[in-house]
Amino acid sequence: MLLGASQLVGTALLAALSGAQAFTPVSPLAIKLAAKQPKSSLSRRQSSEFPLYNFTQPLDHFQDTGFTFQQRYWLSDRHYKPGGPVIVFEAGEGPGDARIPILDTGIVDILANATNGLGIILEHRYYGESIPVLNFTTDSLRWLNNEQAAADSANFIDNVTFPGIDADLTAPGTPWIYYGGSYGGARAAHMRVLYPDLVFGAISSSGVVHATVDDYFYFDIIRQFAPAPCMARVAEAIEEVDALLEANATHDAIKDVFGLSGLSYDPDFASLLSSPLGGWQNTNWDPSISSLGFARFCAAIGPVDNATVATPQGITVKNSTFAYAKYIIKEFSSACPPEEQDQCFGSITDKEFYEQTDLSQTWRTWSFQVCTQWGFFMTPPPDPSVPRIISKLLTIDYGELTCKLAYAPGEFFTVPPLPDVESVNKLGSYNIAADRLAIIDGQADPWRGDCPHSPDPAAKPRPDTTLRPFKLILNGSVHHWDENGLANPSAEPPFIHEIHQEEIAFVKAWLEDFVPPS
Repeated sequence: MLLGASQLVGTALLAALSGAQAFTPVSPLAIKLAAKQPKSSLSRRQSSEFPLYNFTQPLDHFQDTGFTFQQRYWLSDRHYKPGGPVIVFEAGEGPGDARIPILDTGIVDILANATNGLGIILEHRYYGESIPVLNFTTDSLRWLNNEQAAADSANFIDNVTFPGIDADLTAPGTPWIYYGGSYGGARAAHMRVLYPDLVFGAISSSGVVHATVDDYFYFDIIRQFAPAPCMARVAEAIEEVDALLEANATHDAIKDVFGLSGLSYDPDFASLLSSPLGGWQNTNWDPSISSLGFARFCAAIGPVDNATVATPQGITVKNSTFAYAKYIIKEFSSACPPEEQDQCFGSITDKEFYEQTDLSQTWRTWSFQVCTQWGFFMTPPPDPSVPRIISKLLTIDYGELTCKLAYAPGEFFTVPPLPDVESVNKLGSYNIAADRLAIIDGQADPWRGDCPHSPDPAAKPRPDTTLRPFKLILNGSVHHWDENGLANPSAEPPFIHEIHQEEIAFVKAWLEDFVPPS
């Protein structure tokens, strides 16, 4: 039975999106497919041990609008003893309750246990249920930016009182350690730079501290670190598909080979072919959250060979292309008949989807941040001698199409022509530095950018050369792998247990330097 556009579900897509809170690539097609998936049960997790509380925040920290909203947070006092620090976890671009496992057995619990600390999960404005507006129009989203989010955290740290704890734990009288991963990792680093009197120390795990309009590194890092035979097959297939799309005689046939004859806009077709590659980011050492989608994709396209296949469409393609096509048909195309494929997978052919602005359109929040400040439009490497695993049709213009389709100019706010990445990078970019700031990166993380552990040649030198960020690179790791932990730490892989012990050690060393203000 074929499924309609509103019911579109493929196991590959679900695998690629299984890390629902991960900092994922944004393209018109990826947004649309993600919006059609069932909401993760993680976002509805509740725990009697970690009660939910609310903190009142102003809608605008810099201009009095007269409006406030409730920011959610979750509390763990299982390890707390008077004098201990507060360990706050930045929930980032997703519901805060999806992060409860981090409070239970992950890095928050690990650090709180080692320091007699209080653990916090803090939900980001406009995510989960910390929503200050009645819809997600362009005007209503104008308070969703880095500056307002940072001010939320600072206000929380400076003024919160915790139910059941008869002590003032606000900063600077109590040391606060701010942890975040991915976008949340950038937030953690930025909080240490912006509010050093409130944030005593910060850990930025896979922090995307360098924003860019053109992010051709993402898929190229996957090519370099994913299994080489698989990447060679993908590169071979993509090169052939692009060539066949360019020729009038084979243009329609190659789309039909992939079961996508009804998909009108070629960049949408090219984007769909890149969908399985996102599964690399969602691999993890912890099998309870790791996606097997990428491994299944590589197994499906098979080993390198020189075989060719004569297709029913009257063209001969390499075996790698044919295997790729069979996988796309099984996981995507077969769920949607040709007459519905523009609705299922199309961008400019289904503009009505992007014009929806009610609060159920949760995809609009992170996309808005991408369009206004962060960028990260995924493209192939500009050097034609470098193999590419995505189509050359995936240009900046295609990535930016979401911004044009989804965010019409409002009465009070207009999305800029290009994201204002300087508003992010002025805080340090690859050169971000502060005492008691730890940078944790995975060697195989597609978000690590172009050698983020070396100075950015385009960045201005920082005037204070005494600032010392502490950097650790986890060989073989992907995206913020130190975030997760097990109830039995001895069951963790040795390299994960080791990084947790290092984090405990340097946080304890930081706390030895803490002197409360007189």
